[in-house]
Amino acid sequence: MSDLQNLYQELILDHSRTPHGYGLRGEIAAQSHQLNPTCGDEITLQVHRGPDGGVEAIAWEGHGCAISQASASLLAELAEGLTVAELEVRITAFREAMRSRGKIEPDEELLGDAAALGGVSKYVARVKCAMLAWVAAEDALTRG
Repeated sequence: MSDLQNLYQELILDHSRTPHGYGLRGEIAAQSHQLNPTCGDEITLQVHRGPDGGVEAIAWEGHGCAISQASASLLAELAEGLTVAELEVRITAFREAMRSRGKIEPDEELLGDAAALGGVSKYVARVKCAMLAWVAAEDALTRG
């Protein structure tokens, strides 16, 4: 395994152990609950907007594999301070990379540390794990 792959693997494990944005908030937010029936990963995700309408924070709770948990954490970290349009662009870019079966390298400038999940796209069964939080965020944005 290359040094870069090791670094990415360590980043994913670190985010799954100490997740960013974990813990739902009491105030009303755009919220979505998603389930991956294939493996049992589950997430409830809230998109909290600031006074300017931008993304103030993503809060979430769930359980599942290290990939689904790390992906939610990486998304929460990435989304803070973005406009809704900027977040939607990143969700689309992440989806395209995940569905590419390894043919599209995730844009690190656009996706930040979430680009570390790019290798997951080679494993079709794991793509839904990585996408779970991103699908929940997209759904929450359409709701509120």
